Parts: sequence; C-alpha cells; structure tokens
Amino acid sequence: MRFDVLTLFPEMFPNYLGESFFRQSIEKGLVSVGLHNMRDWTHDRHNTVDDRPFGGGPGMVLKVQPVVESVEAVQSGAFGEHSQEFSAGESVERGVPGHLVMLAPQGRVLRQTVVEELAECPRLVFLCGRYEGFDDRVRQILQPDEISLGDFILNGGEVASMAIMEAIIRLIPGVLGDEMSSVTDSFSSGNRLLESAQYTRPREFRGWTVPEVLLQGNHAEIEKWRKAESLRLTRERRPDLLPDTEENSTK
Repeated sequence: MRFDVLTLFPEMFPNYLGESFFRQSIEKGLVSVGLHNMRDWTHDRHNTVDDRPFGGGPGMVLKVQPVVESVEAVQSGAFGEHSQEFSAGESVERGVPGHLVMLAPQGRVLRQTVVEELAECPRLVFLCGRYEGFDDRVRQILQPDEISLGDFILNGGEVASMAIMEAIIRLIPGVLGDEMSSVTDSFSSGNRLLESAQYTRPREFRGWTVPEVLLQGNHAEIEKWRKAESLRLTRERRPDLLPDTEENSTK
C-alpha cells in the first residue's frame, strides 16, 4: 500500500509514522509513505499558497494553482524539492496515479465500509486543506473523492488523513499480530455490532471481578457470552447499527 500526503505542514507526520504499527509496517515493506509540501509548487518568491476570497468574507482560501499542480506532479511521480519518503528502501511505483482523497466537511462520512473500499486501492493520495478551504476549482478540476470524519471542525486535513491511514493499515495482511483482530473489531464488514468487553489480569481489582464465564475455559460458552454482550452493548449504545427489525423489537 502506498500513501502520498499533500499538505502545508508535513512536519506533523514523521513522529506519527515512526511509532507502533506504522513504523513496523514501513520497515516490513508493507506500507510506504510520501510527504509533499504544496508550497514547492508555488511560482512566487514568497511561496504563497492562499489569498483572500473573492466577494469578501473571513479567512483565507487555498489557491487553485499550487494545489492542482502539486497533485498532478505527485500523481505523475514528479515529487517536490522538499518531499520526504518513508519506505523500506524498495523502489516505489510512482507512475501510476493513486486514488485522490480530499479531506472536506462536505464529503461522504467515513465508515468502516469506506475504509475497506479504500484499502483495495494500491495507492492513495491525500489532499489536506487548511484555512477556509480550497478554491472550488480544485474540486472541479481534480474530481477527488471527498471524505469527512464527521460533523465537527478540525484545523486542517492532516489529522483526518492520519486517522484514515491508520484505519486502512489495520486491514493490510501482516500488519496486525493477529489477523482476526480486524475481523472482530466493532464496525468491521459483516459485524454491525459493537465488540464485547475485554478483560485481563488481575482477576479482581477493588472489588471488581472478571465475569466467571471467561475463567472457565469453555470456549463455546465464552463465544456465546461475547455474542450476547455484543448485542446488549449495541442495543444500549448504538441501536442505529442494528437491522430495523432488531432495533424495533428493542423499543
């Protein structure tokens, strides 16, 4: 899997990419990442990427020229002067355009089904906005897949792109120590229920104990308990995840 990120703040990413699953995935050659500063494609000495909006209004808007040209360059494999590469050292296929994702509040809301869809793409290119957003000609020219994390506001698309990348790499074979982890997670494909509660040692803490069924070694009973708990939690906290008939029967 190849990720390329176009951003005005590439310095936000190296520490994130150097930790935990991401670092291990890169070292194993399962994932490679390119970071690209859109300022590399400006044409003025001040590297100007934003300007006041026509018609007035608060804030600044990202200009169409550096954004469109940076995306076109990265898609073709022509990286910028300050681009950074995070990979295991293998040659990276840069000539094949990736699936372009624009992080935007008007985009389709991220769901696990969307994550699974994106995970099928061999290369993803993330376009991270800032300020008051993009000149709308960016959207019109590039025709990106617009995605939103939900109905709230972030300062930019960087954190959103990190969240999407982390959700995706969990689905790449070899990333997780136990491949069943991503299958049994809440919201996974075919699993519309919340995951049941988990426990570990000690068996008792301040009077709070582990459910006895988990200590008896009867795997059939444990599986039955987990399914029942999963359904109970979903009914209580996310009834919208249940099929209509099941949801209606709980009201």
